[in-house]
Amino acid sequence: MKRLACGVLICFGLNGLTLAGGPLRVHPDNPLYFTDDGRRAIYLTGSHVWANLRDGSIFGSPVTFDYAAYLDFLEDRGHNFFRLWTWELPRFTVDDRTFTVAPFPWLRTGPGPASDGMPKFDLSRFDQSYFDRLRARVKAASDRGIYVAIMLFDGYGLQFYRSPSTDGFPFDARNNINGIDAPGTSATTLDYPEVTAVQEAYVRKVIDTVNGLDNVLYEIANEAGAHSTEWQYHMVDVVKTYEATKPKQHPVGMTFQYEGGSNETLFDSPADWISPNEEGGYKEDPPIPDGRKVVIADTDHLWGEGGDGIWVWKCFTRGLHILFMDGGIVRFPPSADGRESARQAMGQTLSYAVRMDLAAMRPQADSSVCSTRFCLTHPGQEYLVYQPESGAFTLDVTGGTYAYEWFNPSTGSVVATGKITVTDGVRVFSPPFPDNAVLYLKRAERF
Repeated sequence: MKRLACGVLICFGLNGLTLAGGPLRVHPDNPLYFTDDGRRAIYLTGSHVWANLRDGSIFGSPVTFDYAAYLDFLEDRGHNFFRLWTWELPRFTVDDRTFTVAPFPWLRTGPGPASDGMPKFDLSRFDQSYFDRLRARVKAASDRGIYVAIMLFDGYGLQFYRSPSTDGFPFDARNNINGIDAPGTSATTLDYPEVTAVQEAYVRKVIDTVNGLDNVLYEIANEAGAHSTEWQYHMVDVVKTYEATKPKQHPVGMTFQYEGGSNETLFDSPADWISPNEEGGYKEDPPIPDGRKVVIADTDHLWGEGGDGIWVWKCFTRGLHILFMDGGIVRFPPSADGRESARQAMGQTLSYAVRMDLAAMRPQADSSVCSTRFCLTHPGQEYLVYQPESGAFTLDVTGGTYAYEWFNPSTGSVVATGKITVTDGVRVFSPPFPDNAVLYLKRAERF
């Protein structure tokens, strides 16, 4: 049974969301966020891990990932979002560890073996069990109020893990019965129309499978290199054009192109949302988005694995959404390894996002408005300030009576609540504990 968390204002489901308003779209009044009903702004955050769709193993045969335990993990920490990973290679080796991956979207019928020793693929025939699994997993997440970014292609593995004599890559002519071949990284270009045609058919099949669900986002490819720009832009258009013929339309994303990519290529794309790399300070002093795209800060494109609770709070108060690459949840129970502060902070920030009128809030990095430079404000109505260090800070407040709440992110506890009356101007606020701190102010008559 889903637990409830109660703050000074309201009780809310642990991840704070229901999915009753329809698919996400960019908020018409605050393009830093999505909306499902044209009014409320939706903030997305959560942990993701490589094996949450396809089974993978370093021990020979794929091992089934405990997906139910994964959803329990997300729900228990108040998360509402994750990436659903895909892989291009049935077999690959990283740091002397050999991974095998299954299932794939196409049937492995033969005749004859592929280079990984399994039957060759028939790229003209889908494996319906793959798409049944895809829908079941997205639907199970929906039932828990969790959004899913479906990764359509994996450009990273294609660049760095190929071993043609053993990897079984479906678009290698040695591994399919259709004579289709995409040498090197050409599968993430438009150089071979017969390859693109198979990919487009697969994308349409994915859309057919999940179009009726509201909790869907699409991601074209994970870290396909700079060579993939034209292909990724094309695939964004394929998704949008095909979904335009369907009952529902969902946001499409483009994530950082490794190697050789730039964040500006993402901003120039036809995508609705993007995940950048560290250009512009996303690791230390995250920038406020300019509204051209919804920006999801994903640690996978910043550190690989990295980030902590302080970074999560900084991103949230800069108007960013957050994904956390979490290798500690390959097995359950999850390992901590310093990751738990980020996991908890994502749930904490979401709990405030659903309590606030987030659509009316704007991030402020001007120290004359807020000396910490990490705050969300709706002047005269609501203020959320994050102090990433310790000690007093200043905030420019519109005069009035406010309910206040001091929250300690390190302990996850509300330390003090009450009411305060202030006049217009810059005021000093001192946290009642020596740690990083959150101050939440809301105009008293709105309680």
